[in-house]
This record gives sequence, structure tokens and C-alpha cells, in this order.
Amino acid sequence: MLKSKDSLTVLLAGMQWLFFIFTNTVMVPLSIGHALGLAPEDIASSMQRSFILTGLLCIVQAIWGHRYALMDGPAGVWWGLVLSICASAPAMGMDIGTVAASLSTGFILSSAVVIVLALCGFLKVLKRTFTPMVMGVFLLLLTFQLANTFFKGMIGYDQGGKWDLQLAGLSLFIIVVVALIHLKGKGKWGQFSLLGGIIVGWIAYALLFGSESRIGAATGSSNGIWHWLPWGTPGFEPGIMMVGLLAGLVNMTNTLTSLTAAGRLFKREASDKQFVRSILFTNSFSILAGCLGLIPFGTFASSIGFLENTKVLRRAALIAGSAMFIIVGIFPALGGWLAQLPLSVGNAVLFVAYLQMFGTAIRSFQGTTFNAKTIYRVALPVLTGISIMNIPASAFAEFPPLLTPILSNGLIIGVLLVIILENFVKWEKFEVKPVVKEPESPSQQLALQLNK
Repeated sequence: MLKSKDSLTVLLAGMQWLFFIFTNTVMVPLSIGHALGLAPEDIASSMQRSFILTGLLCIVQAIWGHRYALMDGPAGVWWGLVLSICASAPAMGMDIGTVAASLSTGFILSSAVVIVLALCGFLKVLKRTFTPMVMGVFLLLLTFQLANTFFKGMIGYDQGGKWDLQLAGLSLFIIVVVALIHLKGKGKWGQFSLLGGIIVGWIAYALLFGSESRIGAATGSSNGIWHWLPWGTPGFEPGIMMVGLLAGLVNMTNTLTSLTAAGRLFKREASDKQFVRSILFTNSFSILAGCLGLIPFGTFASSIGFLENTKVLRRAALIAGSAMFIIVGIFPALGGWLAQLPLSVGNAVLFVAYLQMFGTAIRSFQGTTFNAKTIYRVALPVLTGISIMNIPASAFAEFPPLLTPILSNGLIIGVLLVIILENFVKWEKFEVKPVVKEPESPSQQLALQLNK
């Protein structure tokens, strides 16, 4: 009986992971396919490849890699970089085909360089650089970035700057449902608040708006999805190569942050071997991705918020969800059904999930005393990063095209700022140390009592 209950828990938690992985993956090949001008059937094939490789990488990492229940998928830093470079292609005097070919080379080259760096002990340098203060700022900025994205999605915010009040009302209802299940759920049922929110929200959306998909993903056949170098023969544009190498290093630091935060959550610190294995598998799959027309992979620090919300830390649940995701990738009909999930519902649920990551970030600052001077070590990078996040991409049009993806990324700029501040400012000089009073002698204590 216990075994059947345990299997049911893993199955439900696996379904929860399935929706989490799907929501964090589906828009990547879709948006990049449109940016590169790919045909609908090519976009459908790239989505299938992305689903299969993402699910497979999650399983490999859970069993042989970092061995945590953390999602590995298309890296956000690469996603933003590719979209930005594609948008800047005319300003760089390159056609989109040349950009795509050079990006493939950048994916492969940067992943290979990161593997070499990891094997040569570069992680020790990163660990000294990424102090708890740096990781706290990284997680704070990541939380703000994700929350902003999902908040706009759940209220139906469009390019004209208008809300969809009906969608916003439905999203508020979903948030209440998730919160009630999470707080009031008896026993293990509180662990499935995100799954409950998706099911209830999906049904409510269908009743209000119908079942039409808001994702608009194309679906194709399961035949011929494996195309070698679909973006063309690798090209060599020096500027794209340099930006790609920088993105690879940033992605490497993301792995470091994710595994360090996971070590605290799982109460077992990741060893150096786990860090190296994780980077080796992530970047080996990234090299394969570059050859198959997909962007490189990365470990999702946002998984921490998901885990903090669900409290299901078992690797078996992630493996089950990843296996389901592979099946979705193999059978286009299943992918087409899952693509009917309204984006506003997924965004509302993930908005709640990522609220927990804010607490993880705040806990990184525990033990640090802030005053009017030392507050700058957090306030300057965080507020600068948030400010850049809220500046439209068009405002960076006058910057050099290849620097735009970096300078317009508030997360990268904020992390670079905090690293500079932590390494070049002696903050301990500005910390107010408590005054320790000398213990009073018996005669002094007697005199004080007589004076009262």
C-alpha cells in the first residue's frame, strides 16, 4: 500500500515537472525559429529535438551529473543573446543566414572552451569570485527578471502597453488557487499546488475563452526530425565568436550558482566532482545542440523556486517528468495537445513558483550587516540591473551591435557590478562593529544599586 502511494506521489510530481519543463522550453525554439525565418515544419522539428534532448539531459544530470533534482534546458542567457544578435543583423551588415551559421559555430566553440576550463580547474577561480553576496545578487536579479516576464504574460500585456483584464482576473484566481492548495493542502497534497493550479486554470480558461492555443506551435511528423547542421555550414564571424565565449562563461557561472543554492536546499553541498560532471554533461549536450540547430543548455537556477514551492526534492520525480517530456517530443500529437496550455495559465503558476526564489536570494545575505555605507554593495548592482531590465531594447540602438546583447542585459551588468564591488572595495572597513563593554566590578555594581 505504501509503495502504491509512493508511486502516485512520484507520478503526480513528475507531471508537475513535465509542465514546468514544458513551459520553460517551448517558447525557445519557437521564437528563435521565427527570428531566423525558418519554415513552420522546420520549427516543429526543432521543437521536437529540443524536447527530446532537454528531457534526456535532465535524466543524465539527475543520475550521473550533478545528481540534484534540477532542470537543465535551453539557457536563458543564450536565448536572449541569439534573439538580440538576429535583431541586430542588419546593423552589422550581415544576412540572417550568415548570423545563423556563425551562431552554430559560437555554440560549439564556447561549449568546448568551457569544458576545457572546467577540466583545468577554472571552477576554483569562479568559486572564489562567486561569494554568497554575488550569488544573492544573481538570484535577486534572476527573480526580478523572471517575475517581470511571467507577470506580463499572466495579465495579457501586449505591445501596445494594454492589459487584458479578463486574463488578469483569471490569473489572480489561479494564484489564489495555488496559494490555498499550498497553504491548506493536507499531507502531501500541498506539494502539488502548481499542478492543481494548472489543471484548475486550464479548465477555467477553456470555459471562458475556449480551447484555442495561445502558443501557436506548429506540429509535424516524427519522421526526419534529426537534421545535421540545419542552420548551414558553420561560419566564422569574429565578433559573434567573442560574444559567444562570454555567454559561455556567464552560463558556467549560472551552473555554479544553481548547484550552490541546491546544496543548501538539499542540505548536502555539491562536491567539485559534481560541479565538473554537471558542466561536462551540459556542454557536451550543448555541442550536440549546436550541430542540431538548437541553442546551448544550462542548469536552471529557477528550479530552486520550483522546489521550494513544491517541497518534492526527489530525483525520481524529475526523472519521471523528463521521461514524459521525451515522449511528448517523440509523438507530435502529444506536443500539439500540450501546446494547447494557455500561456497566461502557465505564467500565473510560474509567477507563484518563482516567489520562493526571492527568499533563497535573501537568505544568501544572512550574516551580513548593512548600514548606510555597506548597503551599496547590494543596492547598486541590484537597482542598476533592474533599471536596465526596464529600458526598451530600442534604447540601445546606438551602441555597437555586438555589445548590445551584453549592455542591455540587466542580469549580466548587475552581476558584473557586484563582482567588481566585492573585489575592489574593502567593505569590512565600513562595517560598524558592536562596542563591547568591560564587565563591571562588584564595587561598581554596588555603587550603581545605591544610586538608584
